Parts: sequence; C-alpha cells; structure tokens
Amino acid sequence: MDMKLLVVGGGGREHAITRALSCNSDVSIFSVMAHSNPGIARLAERVLLEKETNIQKILPFATRCGVDAAIIGPEAPLEAGIVDHFESAGIPCVGPTRAAARIETDKAFCRRLMERHGIEGCPDYRVCNDPEEARRFIESYDGDLAIKPIGLTGGKGVRIMGEHLDVQGAIDYVRHLGGNVVLEERLIGEEFTLQAFVDGEHLVPMPLVQDHKRAYEGDVGPNTGGMGSYSLQDHMLPFVSWSDYERALGIMQDTVAAMRAEGTPYRGILYGQFMNTRDGPKVIEFNARFGDPEAMNVLSILESDFTEIVRRITEGSLSPSDVRFAKKATVCKYVVPEGYPEAPRTGEPIVVGDYGDALLYYANVEEREGRLYTRTSRTLAFVGLGECLEKAEAIAERAASSVSGRVFHRRDIGTGESLEKRCRHMREIA
Repeated sequence: MDMKLLVVGGGGREHAITRALSCNSDVSIFSVMAHSNPGIARLAERVLLEKETNIQKILPFATRCGVDAAIIGPEAPLEAGIVDHFESAGIPCVGPTRAAARIETDKAFCRRLMERHGIEGCPDYRVCNDPEEARRFIESYDGDLAIKPIGLTGGKGVRIMGEHLDVQGAIDYVRHLGGNVVLEERLIGEEFTLQAFVDGEHLVPMPLVQDHKRAYEGDVGPNTGGMGSYSLQDHMLPFVSWSDYERALGIMQDTVAAMRAEGTPYRGILYGQFMNTRDGPKVIEFNARFGDPEAMNVLSILESDFTEIVRRITEGSLSPSDVRFAKKATVCKYVVPEGYPEAPRTGEPIVVGDYGDALLYYANVEEREGRLYTRTSRTLAFVGLGECLEKAEAIAERAASSVSGRVFHRRDIGTGESLEKRCRHMREIA
C-alpha cells in the first residue's frame, strides 16, 4: 500500500526515523526541518525548511503534499500542539496531543499523575513555584535533591546536589530559574531507557538502551543531549534483572492507562528514563517521543515494516506481532564539535573517512558544495551493529575515528570496561 508520510524534525533521531521508513519502497517521505539535514534530504521527496513549531506553515505544506500521516520527532512541536492541529485537519500522527505531551513538557504534571494513580516508581518530590518556598524545602530536606525546571530543558537543565551543586548552589539555581521547579530525591543507581510504541491503549516495548549524557570519557564533564548509547543482543542490560524490567514495563503500562482514564489518551512513542536503584526502577522522567540517540539504536535493528507500525499506531490496532527487532547489539557514538556543549566551534569543516560497516546518521551539520561543516550541536552519529557488544563497539569506534576536523567523540561508549563499571556499581549499591 502506497503511503505518504511526513517526518517533522531534522536531527539524528529524525534521520533514523526517515531511514527506517525508507526501507519500504512504497513510501514517499516528506520532511519539515529548521535546517537541512543531508541524510534526510536525500531520502525525502520534498522538504520544507521551517522551524518545527511554525504550525501555520507546516500544516499547509502537509496538506499540499497529501500526506497520510505524520511522525513528530522533537518535543517542541508537541508542546506547541502540532498533533492537535494535524488531527483536526484529518492527518493522524505518531505523537501525543499537547495535553498528553505534558507527560514530558510539564514535570509537575507527570509527578502528580503518578501520585494520583498510585503508579509505582515515583520518587519523593515537591513542586515549587516560589523561590523562597523552594529554599525552605532544600534547607530542611535531609539528603540530596535533583532540581528540575518544570518545563522543557533539552536534557540539560537538571542539576543534582552532591554532584553538580551544594545546598547554596541549589538555592541559587532555583532563584535563577524563578522558582518554578520540581525538587526530587536524588536517585542512586544505573540509568536505563525503555521506549515503547503506543496506540492509545496497547503498548509494545523496544530493546533496553543506556545513554551517556556526560560530555567526556569516564562520565565526567557537563551534561549533553547524549554522547552515545548502546544496547545488547538479548535486548536487555546485565544490571537490569527480569523482575526490574517487568516492573519498569508495568510502570509504562500503568502510565498509559492513567492517561487514558484522564481523558488524554497517549499515542506515539513513550520514552521511560529509569534509574535502577537498590529498591528497583524509579522514574527519572518520561519523554513523549524517541530519544536521541536511543532512536538510532533501536530503529537500526527494527526488522518489521516501520510504515506498518505507523499505520497500526494511528488506527489504534497495534499488537506485539507487529514489532520485531534483530537479535543484535548496537553501539551509537556521536561526533560533536570541539567545545560542545558549552561553546561548540561552528562552521568548522569536517571530512568523513572510510566508516566501514557502520550506519551514518547526520544530525546538526551543514553541507555546502559537497563539504560538511559543524553547527551548534551534535554533528553526526555512527551506529555499529554486531552479534555482540564488542563487535558493535569496534565498528562504531572505527567509524567515529574516521572523521577528521575539530570534533571529538567518546571512545569509551559501549566498551566492555564501561559496561563492567556499571555492573560493579549496581553490585556495590545492592
């Protein structure tokens, strides 16, 4: 069945979405992105270069192209209500409505939803809208806290006491934010990501992935949008037991049921960021879309027809039999400009060498007259696939090392030593 699909967004995540859709030769792909992504542009039939939140320009473009459905990549257009506008115009979307997207865009809403419905895995928290109220809570709390701005932060706004800040630093940061924060108990353990396809009622999980937020090797330096990620051939992680996995999946299912019960059914991709603690998985946050880079891990090994999954999601008829992933390990490594994330060097030329068997995903990169130049964020990513983590990592590392220019990447992502460090950490806190 021929389909016309619109992909909104122009990063590495959206290149992975576009590539997965392009595996079906009966699909015509259309794209909206703020800046041209060379990888997406080569796969798309037509491209609109426009800010992803400018719905007044995007909707007429989608209508003129006659698209059958849209896949929304980033969170900003979801917060702007792009799905509401599209569905009012008769264009179904893989992505939640503005009200349902609050699971990501409003951290206070997320915690209160979990509390109202008794959903497991919710840490102790306090919502504050006044700096002085927050100060009093910080000073009286017996332990460290995570300070989270209530709204979107691009994965870079959270500060952790005992890691980034002391008590006075936490108070100063809350004042800088104007007091609109969620203060949560600091969770100790190992993070993991569980993503799922959701059609409003049915939820089908994807392989577990672990992201690396810190800029530099050894998990040091400032937080980033994600320097890379990995998954294993059995789709699990060795520091997540089967019971931990079932509890995390149950939390995701209960959250979808809660959204439906409140009259805001959730449809699209639900991303659960968990901390596996000594007491089991706790919810760090939910995202209302694929993770970046985690999308590149899972979509690179998707064996099912992604177009069919899109159709099933929009029709509300999704089942586990529609989704199948290859039993392969994946390692994703982002190449980023020198100075990233605080002062990235922009406009610097880069050259991609022989990257072997890796998959290449373009992200925040500019192509001029056949040459590539850095922009303000992550430049491009390579994904290695293998029968085991070691083979996948070697493929990804060779590819990332092939790029010359004023860029860098984390060589330790997906290595056996890095994985053992995480397993050891879980044993220590057990």
